[in-house]
Amino acid sequence: MLVSPRSPLPLAASRRHIGVAAVWALVAWWGVGGRGQEPLPAPDNAAALSLPGAAPAGPMPPIGEPPPMYIADPLAAGGYAGIPTTEMFPDWPRWFAGASGLVMTRSLPAGAATMQPLNGVQLSTGDAGANWPGGVDLHVGRWFGQRQHHAVEFIYWGVYGIGSSAAVTAEGIRAIPQAPGVTVGTATATDYLVDSSRQVISRSDLVNDVEINWVYSLWDRPEFLSTDPSAPSRPISLMWLVGFRFFELQDVLTLTSVPGGAAPGVLDLGVATNNNLYGAQVGAKFDWRFLPRLRFSSVPKIMIAGNSITNTTTLASGSGTPALFAGGAPVNVHAAQGVFSWLGSVDAGVAWDVTDQWTLTIGYRVVGVGNIAQADGQWPAAIAGPGSLSAIDSGSSTILQGGFAGFEGRY
Repeated sequence: MLVSPRSPLPLAASRRHIGVAAVWALVAWWGVGGRGQEPLPAPDNAAALSLPGAAPAGPMPPIGEPPPMYIADPLAAGGYAGIPTTEMFPDWPRWFAGASGLVMTRSLPAGAATMQPLNGVQLSTGDAGANWPGGVDLHVGRWFGQRQHHAVEFIYWGVYGIGSSAAVTAEGIRAIPQAPGVTVGTATATDYLVDSSRQVISRSDLVNDVEINWVYSLWDRPEFLSTDPSAPSRPISLMWLVGFRFFELQDVLTLTSVPGGAAPGVLDLGVATNNNLYGAQVGAKFDWRFLPRLRFSSVPKIMIAGNSITNTTTLASGSGTPALFAGGAPVNVHAAQGVFSWLGSVDAGVAWDVTDQWTLTIGYRVVGVGNIAQADGQWPAAIAGPGSLSAIDSGSSTILQGGFAGFEGRY
C-alpha cells in the first residue's frame, strides 16, 4: 500500500513502530549494565557521618528548610567584624552642658562734664571708669541624628556691676546740669546744685546674653577625634551655626550732690540707658587638635539686630523725695527709640579633653557692639522740662572683653 508522505500512517503501522522501539530500548539496557545486577543501594547518610574524623551524626534538616545563611557577629558589637560601627554610627554622648566663670570689662566714651571747672578740677562721667567684675557663662545642648552632625544649644552669660565711682570735694561746686524751676519738697533744685561742697559720680553697668543656636558639624566632633596613630583622624574640626540672640547692655550713672552751708541735704540725679538687641546671628566653631588631648578652639559670631533703646532720667533727694517740674510732674522721664545695631563676638581658647566625658577650657572673649546708646551720651546739659530729657543719642559703640575658665560635661 502506498502512503503519501503528507498523509498520516495507518493505525496498525503506528503500533508496529512503537513495539520495535520498545524492544531496542530493552536490549540496550540489558547490554549496558542491567544483566543480573542488583540496583545500587541508596547512600547511608548516618554511616557517612560516623566515619573517623567526621562530625557526629544527627538529624538532617527537613526538606524545604535550608540551614540559616546569617552568621552572628562574633564580637556582638551590632555589626560585622572588620566594619567598625563607631565610624558608621558613632555612639558618642548626645547631651552636653558646661559652666564657666567670667571676668570682663568694657570701653567707655569720653564722658560728659558733671560740674563747671573749679580750681583746675572738673569731674565727668568718664571718671567713673569700668572695673573687672565677675560673671557666669552657662550652656546646654543635644546632638541629633545617627551620625550626630546636628545639635541645638542654649547659651546664657552675663556680667554684673561693671563700674566704679569718683568724687571731688571743694567749696562752691556748680553742678551740670542745673534745674531752673524744679522743686524738691519746699526747696528748689538750685539750692542743691549751685553751691555744693562735694560731688560723687558712680557707674553700674551690666550685660546679659541669651542665645539659641542650631549647630552643624561638617566632620567628626572635635572631642572625639581619633588619637590612634594607626587610624588617625583629621586634626581640624569645623562647625557652622545659625540662631537667635538677645543681648542687653545697660548703663546706670548716678550723680550725688552734697550741698554746702545751710542747704537741705543730698540730691541724686540718675541716668539709666538700656540697649536690647535681638536678631538672627551666624557663626562658626573651629577646633585644631595640636596635641592628643589639647586643642585650640575659636568661635566667631556676627549679628545684625534690632535695638530697642530706653533711657530714664530721675531727680530726687537722698531721702527719696521726687523733684517736680514747674507744672507739677515728677522729674522721672522715660524715652524710647528703635534703631538697627550690630554685634560681633569672638571666643578663643584652649580646651583640654581630660576624658571623653569631661573637658576643661580657658580662653578670652571679645564682643563689639555698635550703633547703641550709652548713659554718658544722654547726660543732660539742663533740666528745664520733660522735653529736655526725651532725646536719645544712639551713635556710639563699645567693646567688652575678658577671660573665662570652666568645664563641659557630656552624657
